[in-house]
Amino acid sequence: MTVCVAICVHDGLVMAADSATSLVMTRGDHSEILNVYRYGNKVFNLVRGKAVSAMTAGMGSIGSASIQELVKEFRSRLTKEGDEFFLNDNINLEKIAGDAAKFLFEEKFSQHPVAAPHTLEFWIGGFSSNSITPELWYMAIQNGALVGPKRMCGNPESGIFVGGQPEPILRLLNGFDHSLTMFMQDNAVPQPNIDAFVSGLHARSSVSLHHPAMPIQDAIELADFLVDVTKRYFRFKPGADTVGGDTDIAVVTRYERFKWIKRKHFYPAELNPRETGHGDNE
Repeated sequence: MTVCVAICVHDGLVMAADSATSLVMTRGDHSEILNVYRYGNKVFNLVRGKAVSAMTAGMGSIGSASIQELVKEFRSRLTKEGDEFFLNDNINLEKIAGDAAKFLFEEKFSQHPVAAPHTLEFWIGGFSSNSITPELWYMAIQNGALVGPKRMCGNPESGIFVGGQPEPILRLLNGFDHSLTMFMQDNAVPQPNIDAFVSGLHARSSVSLHHPAMPIQDAIELADFLVDVTKRYFRFKPGADTVGGDTDIAVVTRYERFKWIKRKHFYPAELNPRETGHGDNE
């Protein structure tokens, strides 16, 4: 599992994620975590030199191919002239999100369906050509069905968006998480009553840490904080440490485009002195 955080403000879009990836064994309708690895990649520079990024949570692979490898394949097709996904100089985030859904769901997942309960979340974010505000598009493959793509932020919307295991962040921001509504549903509370109660509780207990006009550096530090809170929460919660490892953070702005803020490497920095981790590569 994982935690992924996207923060939209007027100045740009921040994406941040942990690095834990779980090896799960499925037997019938039962899944068991065999191991948790600490060096998964969940934030991506989707189109080099462009203001486009991507982020993932949930399933770490489709068939034998990791999501990281599939993202690289999709990236190569975006830059290959003649390909149906080829991206010209006119950047359209809605089209890229639709192409990503077609690539992951129709071309890949349909060839490797999963019987056990499963979810793959995928975000596309950045700036469309001539847009002055960032966009964030969301899609998911949930139990064999495609959800989205749907726009989560864009002119004039902004906000904090969380994927993977959002429990601690929801408790921090809202004062409660999804377990509250599940408890009420399990006890046969009518849905209109649940909706009214949750709406009223949210109005009284929620706290806003985000503002559309906040500087991009503050949005970066807020994303880092939210991922760190989640990692520390799951460190002490009984059970497998399913959120952890290094935090990768990227930011997309209108003029600077894609930049790495924090990024782990699988090689020592002294072996690649020209690689700063803040460039436009991958």
